[in-house]
Amino acid sequence: MLRGTLLRDGSVNPDEQLRNAEQALSLLKSAQRPLLLVGGGASIAHAEEEVRRLSALLDAPVCDTLMGKGVYPGDGEAYLGMAGMHGTKAANYAISDCDLLIAIGARFSDRVIGNPGEFAPKAKILHIDIDPAEIHKNIRAACFLIGDVKEVLSRINERLEQASHPAWREKTAAWKEKYPLKVPEEGLNAPYLISLLDKLTDHDALIVTDVGQHQMWAAQYYTYHHGRQLITSGGLGTMGYGLGAAIGAKTACPEKTVINIAGDGCFRMNMNELITAANEHIPMIELVINNSVLGMVRQWQDMFYEKRFSQTVLSPQVDYAAVARAMGAEGYTLEKREDAEDILKKALSAKGPVLIDCHIDKDDKVFPMVPAGRGLMEVFDGEDYGRR
Repeated sequence: MLRGTLLRDGSVNPDEQLRNAEQALSLLKSAQRPLLLVGGGASIAHAEEEVRRLSALLDAPVCDTLMGKGVYPGDGEAYLGMAGMHGTKAANYAISDCDLLIAIGARFSDRVIGNPGEFAPKAKILHIDIDPAEIHKNIRAACFLIGDVKEVLSRINERLEQASHPAWREKTAAWKEKYPLKVPEEGLNAPYLISLLDKLTDHDALIVTDVGQHQMWAAQYYTYHHGRQLITSGGLGTMGYGLGAAIGAKTACPEKTVINIAGDGCFRMNMNELITAANEHIPMIELVINNSVLGMVRQWQDMFYEKRFSQTVLSPQVDYAAVARAMGAEGYTLEKREDAEDILKKALSAKGPVLIDCHIDKDDKVFPMVPAGRGLMEVFDGEDYGRR
């Protein structure tokens, strides 16, 4: 159901639903620079078809949040990448320049909006969500529709005619071409590993993550094609979540390749669950991005706190491959880029759980990045940071 005015008690006045729907249609039809921001609510609602249809009808580019990954395909022509603190320049620039932002099942978390006073400064916001509590919570909407995202979009799409915005699409496509995510060409690093994994699994694995740098790299460098393909704790920020979630995902979807991408700090939180995977002969992969530090915290201490490193070094060094073998799983240690493909192929063909201990540099950083509390236009990448 399309619903309208939000009352003080958080309920919705059904008498206003038609008026709000008509206002939303008017905004959609008059926009010259529309942009879709797809959140986790669209994934939960299984609204992939409706989101893709809306993008095509509006001739609008698409960006997503961490939890909205895969609702619009990651290699789609209109896709600009993830938005926010570790989003692409193309997505963040488009949010800052669009005239209508259609937020679909997104809650406008601080990691997405940065400085709320500078978020989408040229745009009217159309917010579509099933939860009235999300409306006006962090970002004020010009118009909102409350209801199941799949149903709301289906009704909207029925009322829209084909639009064309060639200048806007050309502009966003130019940003996408000029500012791609880059994989370092030398050494063993997470972007290379995840890009290689993406290729070897034909973009079809279920990817699970814990929390930290590896989580952002997994969001950036794997190509998601459907909702719920990336399984992560999102705003809960739960270290240790991934291994148990991967076991559950493989049990629920035995036909799927399931890979948990974890940091060494996160793996230490719940490594005992590998015993469960081994005892139950569950063939999933635990990819440990091992930099011997709590990488995301160290990145902030390095970049914003004058290298005052505190409580981020994980020592002594642990042989995680040996730990895996002791628990009944296969274990590999990966230290060289040239060995990565062979070891990943062995893991993908294994009949039981496999852990790969991937050694990367402790000072590898996640880029692009928007500093906390800054506007999305202040996004910078590794090359920008090097020039500073």
